[in-house]
Amino acid sequence: MLKATLRSFLAHKGRLMLSALAVILSVAFVAGSLIFSDTVTRTFDRLFASTAADVTVSPKEDLDEAVPSGQTPTVPASLRQRVAKVPGVADAHVDASVRNITVVDRKNESVGPTTGAPTIAMNWYRTDRNPVELTSGHAPRGSGQAMIDADTADKKGVELGDTLTVLARPGSFKVEIVGIATFTTTNPGAALLFLDTASAQRELLGSTDVATGISVTAADGVSDTALKHRIAADLGSRYDLKTADEQADSAASEFGSFLDVIKYVMLGFAGVAVLVGIFLIVNTFSMLIAQRTRELGLLRALGADRSQVRRSVLFEALLLGLVGSTLGLAAGIGLALGLIKLMSLLGMNLKSTEMVVGWATPVISYVVGVGVTFVAAYLPARRAAHVSPMAALADAEIAGVGRPLKVRAVAGALVGAAGAAALVGCARADKTSSAASLLGLGVVLTLIATVIAGPLLVRPVIRVLGGAFPAVFGSIGRMSQRNALRNPRRTGATAAALMVGLALVGGLSVASASMTKSFDRQIDKTLGADFVVQNSNFMPFPQEITGKVKDTEGAGLVVRQRFTPVKLAMPDGKNVKTTASGYDQRLDDVAHIPYEQGSSRAALATGHIGMDADFAAKHKVRMGEELPVTFPGGRTTKLTVGALTDVDTAEGFGVEGGIFVGFGTVEKYVPGGQDSALYVNAASGTGADTLRDRLEKTLDPYPQVQVRDQADYKELIRQQIAVMLYLVYALLGLAIVIAVLGVVNTLALSVVERTREIGLLRAIGLGRRQLRRMIRLESVVIAVFGALLGLALGLVWGVAVQQVLALQGMKELAIPWSTIVAVVIGSVVVGLAAALLPALRASRMNVLAAIAHE
Repeated sequence: MLKATLRSFLAHKGRLMLSALAVILSVAFVAGSLIFSDTVTRTFDRLFASTAADVTVSPKEDLDEAVPSGQTPTVPASLRQRVAKVPGVADAHVDASVRNITVVDRKNESVGPTTGAPTIAMNWYRTDRNPVELTSGHAPRGSGQAMIDADTADKKGVELGDTLTVLARPGSFKVEIVGIATFTTTNPGAALLFLDTASAQRELLGSTDVATGISVTAADGVSDTALKHRIAADLGSRYDLKTADEQADSAASEFGSFLDVIKYVMLGFAGVAVLVGIFLIVNTFSMLIAQRTRELGLLRALGADRSQVRRSVLFEALLLGLVGSTLGLAAGIGLALGLIKLMSLLGMNLKSTEMVVGWATPVISYVVGVGVTFVAAYLPARRAAHVSPMAALADAEIAGVGRPLKVRAVAGALVGAAGAAALVGCARADKTSSAASLLGLGVVLTLIATVIAGPLLVRPVIRVLGGAFPAVFGSIGRMSQRNALRNPRRTGATAAALMVGLALVGGLSVASASMTKSFDRQIDKTLGADFVVQNSNFMPFPQEITGKVKDTEGAGLVVRQRFTPVKLAMPDGKNVKTTASGYDQRLDDVAHIPYEQGSSRAALATGHIGMDADFAAKHKVRMGEELPVTFPGGRTTKLTVGALTDVDTAEGFGVEGGIFVGFGTVEKYVPGGQDSALYVNAASGTGADTLRDRLEKTLDPYPQVQVRDQADYKELIRQQIAVMLYLVYALLGLAIVIAVLGVVNTLALSVVERTREIGLLRAIGLGRRQLRRMIRLESVVIAVFGALLGLALGLVWGVAVQQVLALQGMKELAIPWSTIVAVVIGSVVVGLAAALLPALRASRMNVLAAIAHE
């Protein structure tokens, strides 16, 4: 049996390799994501460990910034002298660094990274833990001098002697580049600008009396932990102290969120490849077994029992899984190398020679590849085991052409009813968490139900889809339609591969279109300002920009917005950490906010606060009640609830609770913050177009901010939503590639299966061109059938997703009909492309050899 199995596997290796491609793709994405993430993790662990000071003293902050506020927490610079006197301290340095700062050249173009990595300005002092070393010029020695990293200098064309402008919070200032430093470790993609310590404190932080931290070097023989305890005993608990290992762990944890995004995206691709590949492998083995009915019957007649036949088929699947996993692991290494090269192009200089292939990567790769193939082949193997020895005497198939579909009908109906019930429950749920859970359950169950019941839909749907074939293409069209109807199980499984990807695209296209329409409606409804001045990545900007906008000729009312993290002690006993927005008093002149109680004037008054009515009800807050509020730096006060808004999340402030206060409150308790947006109305007698031209001219030296009207703001939201769609379309592309392989495989095996039939058709006068047309039409009708199933399922999912979004205020439902039509047309193209090789092979058959084929 082993020898017969190996001969059978090698005899069909060409057909099986098409199925192996699905295994290769899924394993490649799994292996590539693991190798890449392990490589980046180890590289940055080394970076963080080699550059962290033995002990750092930094501001203690209990509030996390969900929305950037532009504040730079500081400690007194005098701490350096105090820390330096602690026994065991060899040296202590003041740190003055600011992230996400803007630096521009003479053309007012940013010299920072275009990849989203930060531009960091900091003070320079010599230490053996610097991530860079001076390689050209000299270190900054006083006011007006700076040093830049070599990678940024090369990319942006910055040379020694060039003048750059730094747009810092205290104000803009110019620096001359006097030195260029080269990274001695991995460049994380950031742009670095170095100033001398006094200049960095004064120009970046506003005073030489403050610092962003103190870096401490331990004396010989003193451990980091021991030194940390000594400094803590001297300073108390007012500051945050970390050893080098703790700093490295903290930095790695923050960076890990970025890595997780890449890893989960790639694993998402692997998941799609696995799911679609299962259909392909099941179909392939089912058809191969159907074609080998007589062979299996002979094995049974010669004494092989059912378990031996089943093991034989499963052993073939095992071989296929091993081959696919091995090739997939090799492809995954190549994919990881490609990602490393891509990161280098984007500024993160990883070294391919340091690529990490941990023991877990090949283990997981083989578990995924072999496991998927083995599971997918199990049902065909069971079917093979039921071949009767009498099948050797008859020209029989066991593919189930004539078997009734009653079991599928019952199972599909039960699972589909459960899925429909879950989606209905999702639509009726009043809490986002429960609605999302029911949505996930409903999506899984309806997908399974559609796969189970797919063959039941083949005959009625394809009769409609191919109904015009006989009239348009004559007997060729009739035969192509009947070929697609010949085996509903096979047609359903082939179409299912395409259905999965298109269902995902259909559902998320509806969701994104609904989100876009909802945001458009809310912007029209709430935004009353002529223009919004805002950073494209929503980062805050220096006060200098606010002043320039206010001084622009024709600018009338300017309402500022500033964010700050807060902690609220609620009447229900809970402490809620969220983000509050600060606004100027005339908010109603630039925004239309519906109130359940109170008004903007009351909420923005000194000592008052406003919030969403639903949030207030959830935490038992009443109008006029005093709430203890904690601001950054431990500053606390009590604010009176002056207004409760009736604002949906999509309409309002985008953070939990919709908390907002007057601008004076923010400036009092969080001094030194930066504005996040300016809402500008034209002065009387100035047209909107005129003001826009003037504002753009004013803001030309500040490339980090843009002027937007309502249409521009809508476009910005659309671009944010489009990022999600890019991933969806990439997943669709992968699903289509595998689905095309599935259709090619099915048609190729079908051609082999119908060799004698094709020979007879050719013998009675069917031309090669007509034969190719027949196979192409069969492929197209299967592809369109899969597309319609996927789109129908996706539309149901999309409507359910919209119901979940409605709980967050996005209540508009939109169906992207243009996308749906494009997908249907694309499915026709997919069908034609998939039929090229099988149709060509069929048309080249020798007629006499085909007639004699068994």
